[in-house]
Amino acid sequence: MTAALIGFAILIALSFTGMPLAFATLLTGFVGFGLMRDWDSAVAMSGQQIGEMIVNPNLVVVPIFILMGELIRRGGIADELYEFGNALVGRLRGGLAMSTVLACGAFSTVCGSSVATAATMTKVAMPPMRRYGYHDSLSAGTVAAGGTLGILIPPSIPMVIYCIFAREDIGRMFIAGIVPGALMMTAFMVTIALWARLRPGVAPVGAAMSWTQRIAAFKKTWAFVVLFLVVLGGIYLGVFTATEAASVGAIGAYLFALARGSMRSGREYLDVIGGAVGISAAIFAIASCALVFSQFINVTGMPFALMELVNGWELSGIQLVLAIGALCILLGMVFEALGILVLIVPMFLPTLQAQGVDMIWFGVVVIILIELGLITPPVGVNVFTVKAARPDLKLGDVFAGVTPFVLAMLVTAALILIWPEIVVGLPNLMR
Repeated sequence: MTAALIGFAILIALSFTGMPLAFATLLTGFVGFGLMRDWDSAVAMSGQQIGEMIVNPNLVVVPIFILMGELIRRGGIADELYEFGNALVGRLRGGLAMSTVLACGAFSTVCGSSVATAATMTKVAMPPMRRYGYHDSLSAGTVAAGGTLGILIPPSIPMVIYCIFAREDIGRMFIAGIVPGALMMTAFMVTIALWARLRPGVAPVGAAMSWTQRIAAFKKTWAFVVLFLVVLGGIYLGVFTATEAASVGAIGAYLFALARGSMRSGREYLDVIGGAVGISAAIFAIASCALVFSQFINVTGMPFALMELVNGWELSGIQLVLAIGALCILLGMVFEALGILVLIVPMFLPTLQAQGVDMIWFGVVVIILIELGLITPPVGVNVFTVKAARPDLKLGDVFAGVTPFVLAMLVTAALILIWPEIVVGLPNLMR
C-alpha cells in the first residue's frame, strides 16, 4: 500500500507541473508496475490495457454523443431553449439567470459535456443578462454552475466511462441521472431566487410575457423535444441500446442542422468532425492510460488493503461512500472529472461491492461531488471555460458567483444520500 501512496503522490506532483493527466497516469503506472514486477511485463501490460480499452465496444457511444453535441450547437438549439426558459421565468427577479439554468439542463440532455454546455451557454446567456443589468458574479456563476449539469443529466460522457469501469448498464445509469438532474436544477433556481431576494441589486425584475408568447417560444423548441424523446425515451422503453440511441440522435441532430442552413460547406464538416475527434481522443487517452495506472495500484495490493482497513474500522456502506465522497471533493481541486472517475472507481470497486453498495446510486453521488471540482479552485474547469468564452470577465467574479451553487450541490448530494430512491426509483421501473 505504501508503493501505491507514493504513486499517487508522484501523479499529483506531475499534474501540478502541467503534464496532461493521460501522460502522467501512463508514466506513473508504467514505471511503478515495472519496478514492482519487471519492465517486459510493464510493456506487455500497458499495451494490453490500452488496446483493450480502445477496442471496447461500449466506448463507441462516446464519440457519437460528442458528435451529436457538436451538431446540436451548429443547429442553434441552445438559443431556442434559452428563449423558452426566459418566457417561463423571465418575469421573476433573477428570471434570466433561472432561464439559463433551465436552458443548461435542457441542453445537457442532448449534449453530454459540461465544458460544451458552459461554453455554449456563456455565448448565449451572458449578453442578455449584461444588457438587463445583471451583476457579472451572478450571471457568470450561473453559467459555470449550470454547465456542470452536462455530466449529471444524460447523456453524459463521464457516466459512460463510469459504467465501463464499474461494469454497470449504461442505459440504467442514464435514466438514473434524470431525477437528480431535475433536483439539481431546482436547487440552482432556488439559490438564484434567494440570492436575488437578499441582494436585489444583482438581478432586476424582468418583463412579463403573455401566454401567446410563451407558447410561441415553446413551439420553437420542437427539435429539442424530438431529440429528447427519441434518445432518452428510446433507452427507457428498451427500444434502443445507449449506442443505438446515440447514433439515431446524431443523425437527427445532423438533419436539424442541415435544415437550418448549417453543414453546407466543407469547412463546417471539418470543424464539427475535428472537434468531436479531438475531444474523443482526449477522453480515450485518459481512460486507457488510467487503466495502466490502475493495474499498478492492483499489484501494490491497495484495493485489498483498503477492504481490510474498512473491515477493521467496521465502516458501514454509507460511511465508506461519505469517505470516498470527501476524497472526490479534494481530488476535484486538482483533477478534472474524468480523471477522478478512472482513478477512484477501480481502486474502491471491490470494497464497495463487498459492502453491498448500489453502484448506480454510488455513481450518481460521486458524479455530483465531482461536479464541485468543475467550479472550485484551483482547477475549476467550467470557471476557466466561462472566462475563456468571455475574456472581459474577472476570474474573481466567476469564482465568487459559483460559491452559492456549491452549497446547492452539497444539499442535493445530501438528499440523495438520505433518500436513494431519488436515483434508483426510475431505473427500477425500466422495462
